[in-house]
Amino acid sequence: MPRIHYNAPSVLTFSLLAIVFCLINAEVWCAVPGRGNFSFTRPMDYFRLFTHVLGHAGWPHLLGNLTFILLLGPILEERYGTGEITFMIFATALATGFANILLSPNHLVGASGVVFMLIILASIVDFRKGTIPLSFLLIALIFIGKEVSDALSKDDNVSQLAHIVGGLVGAFFGFRLKK
Repeated sequence: MPRIHYNAPSVLTFSLLAIVFCLINAEVWCAVPGRGNFSFTRPMDYFRLFTHVLGHAGWPHLLGNLTFILLLGPILEERYGTGEITFMIFATALATGFANILLSPNHLVGASGVVFMLIILASIVDFRKGTIPLSFLLIALIFIGKEVSDALSKDDNVSQLAHIVGGLVGAFFGFRLKK
């Protein structure tokens, strides 16, 4: 009988933590505050810069993000390594958290920035020196273009800013880490 293998430690641990955060309804204490509400004297605000990607506004929000994270994450973790993917997740959390503090009046919660980082990173896996993959250009145009359009036309409590920043972080790592 085959054994179950914990094949992508970073992605699986991240996913399990997000499930635990949803079970205990941790959205309230892990959300990054919006512009003007971050306090440099409140230690919890620094903690939230990283934990907001684990909290979600309910099960549909979490399951939507986990679908992409569990689909793309293990493939990318195998390619780049557990340490690199963990670093990319932390970097994405930090970048989306700071962008929210600087640019958005709303609080931020959820792993959508991480999802967009993984989507863009996956589109660059065939990167070769001196070229830009057409798949990257198409994905960037479709996903980031849609988010820019939605940001300008919708007021739907979805952080298009986090999606865009996550995609930019994915593009940065995709072109920097040529494996």
